[in-house]
Amino acid sequence: MHTSPFADWDGTAQQARVLQSALAERVVLEDDFAPLRVIAGVDVGFEEQGRVTLAAAVLLDAETLQLLGRSVARVPTSMPYVPGLLSFRELPALLQALQGLPQVPDLIYCDGLGIAHPRRLGIASHLGVVTGLPTIGVAKSILVGTHEDLPAAKGAWVPLRHAGEQIGWMLRSKDGVKPLLVSPGHRVSLANAVELVLACCRGYRLPEPTRLADRLASRRGEMPASTSRTPDLFG
Repeated sequence: MHTSPFADWDGTAQQARVLQSALAERVVLEDDFAPLRVIAGVDVGFEEQGRVTLAAAVLLDAETLQLLGRSVARVPTSMPYVPGLLSFRELPALLQALQGLPQVPDLIYCDGLGIAHPRRLGIASHLGVVTGLPTIGVAKSILVGTHEDLPAAKGAWVPLRHAGEQIGWMLRSKDGVKPLLVSPGHRVSLANAVELVLACCRGYRLPEPTRLADRLASRRGEMPASTSRTPDLFG
């Protein structure tokens, strides 16, 4: 991990927004990752009426999308829900879950926003900056921005724009389903983000990395069997 996720934060929402703007300046929107061997998916939920934050991380083979490992972390929730500040609520558990994976992923797919955020620092971007790892945000709904209508067929996408700039894509990941919001998090280009997500879609609305992370976090249904690989732990 390159830095603390909450460096120089005094615990207030006002200061969190200031920190978001500062961290957003460190986001890299160019493809800067090695050939993909292993990829991760992460998702966050809450238990005990929000008192416990649960983060789930899965590791997949980048070519076959076979499950290689999984990790779950539970930590006391340290911040109430504040729109636009979810990363401050979710990152402590998420970082612990990632530490539990057997290998360092070449790319992380996050269930949430990348730069498609009012201050251009959603959970995927915040995670990418503090870990130094390439990340993509795959969200189920829009926080800010507008877009044109898109065709109903799988593979259709249109730009999502906010304040005069493109901040992501609306992607139809399956015929006739509600589109996903795809936005780069860190070390991934806007142009390539949507292709990377579409490549992981296997007949479901969600791409496999975040679909399996969501299943693990929510404990809905059985997880597929995993195969182990030689560990390459976080240093």
